Amino acid sequence: MSLPPLIASLTRHKLTALLLALQVGLTCAIVCNVAFMIVDRVQQLRQPSGVAESELVMIESTDLDQDAKPLVRHQADLAALRTIVGVQSAVAVDALPFNHHDWSNGIAVVPDGPARNTATVFNGTTGELTTLGLHLLEGRDFLPDEYVPMGSAHDWNGIDQVPVTIVTRALAEKLFPGQDPLGKDIYPGDKPVRIVGVVEHLLRPQGHEGADNDYATVLPLLPDANDVTYVLRTAPQDRDRVLKQATVLLDHLHANRILRHAQSFEQLRADYFHRNHTMIGLLVAAAAGLLVVTALGIAGLASFWVQQRRRSIGIRRAVGATRRNILHYFQLENFLIVATGIALGSVLAYGLNMLLMWHYEQTRLPLPYLAIGAMALWLLGQLAVLGPALRAASVPPVVATRAA
Repeated sequence: MSLPPLIASLTRHKLTALLLALQVGLTCAIVCNVAFMIVDRVQQLRQPSGVAESELVMIESTDLDQDAKPLVRHQADLAALRTIVGVQSAVAVDALPFNHHDWSNGIAVVPDGPARNTATVFNGTTGELTTLGLHLLEGRDFLPDEYVPMGSAHDWNGIDQVPVTIVTRALAEKLFPGQDPLGKDIYPGDKPVRIVGVVEHLLRPQGHEGADNDYATVLPLLPDANDVTYVLRTAPQDRDRVLKQATVLLDHLHANRILRHAQSFEQLRADYFHRNHTMIGLLVAAAAGLLVVTALGIAGLASFWVQQRRRSIGIRRAVGATRRNILHYFQLENFLIVATGIALGSVLAYGLNMLLMWHYEQTRLPLPYLAIGAMALWLLGQLAVLGPALRAASVPPVVATRAA
């Protein structure tokens, strides 16, 4: 089919065609960014935390005695918790993935150097790696004599006293690209700390973008504040029973405390991503609604044009045009309008993405999303115009000419 007559026909309906192209362009811009946001949030839901999620339960404890000796209290509590049938191990920790307790420090690799990378500091009592189920890729766990108190009552000065650390693989690759990190020193505080181990993953308590999510250090710091989280590792089928018994036991050991958030790690993860689930649902609904409105706009305009062009369709049929020719005419016309809208929408998509990057820390929109969005809109346009085009193709020449 020759394009000049088709383009000439569209120029006689400039405003209508332009409005439809603009609608397609806006849909393209919004849907591409929404699809990217949905995929990004789905990936966040699936990212590995690095811990044995199905085997962990936890209880947050706040001691109300101002003159309490936290280190002694924690050791007594842990000794009692380990007596519960089904408890494989138990530790006291300050932070966990998804619990929002994010103690982040700048990390330098030379004395008094710039702290160009920020990582979360995880700490806990002996056996933290085993209890959490962290996968040690290389190196070793901490030795008993390497643990020191956090020094929470003294500005957490324990970070300047620890001799060693374990880091995540992502942080090791960032700090020492292409090198073996074992034995190298880093500076999370004022003093050097030697890397003795590398774990595969340990997600930070608060969400971060990209690889930053896995920038973490584990330090042999003993929690010494009145607030602490007890983490117990047990078989998945024993979690509910162990959690109930642990709560009763801790309350019996010391009543003058507040116990909060007694839950499994899977519940902690679900609560953390609750807003993401809601946001994904809203984004899917918004994108679907916008696509439906665009499809209705295409179909409505095509139906209107079919009704307006019955005489010209009849003339074309009378001079030899087949039903297939009429069908292809409307499909090609729709293709050109949608293609114009997609070209406009591609520019708008990146403009919208720039705004999201500036105001909401969204990452750059990958080019494949535009290609997928273009294909989806072309397919949507062809499906939307198919009904009116088939009706136009079924108009008999005699009826069309008499209707004139």
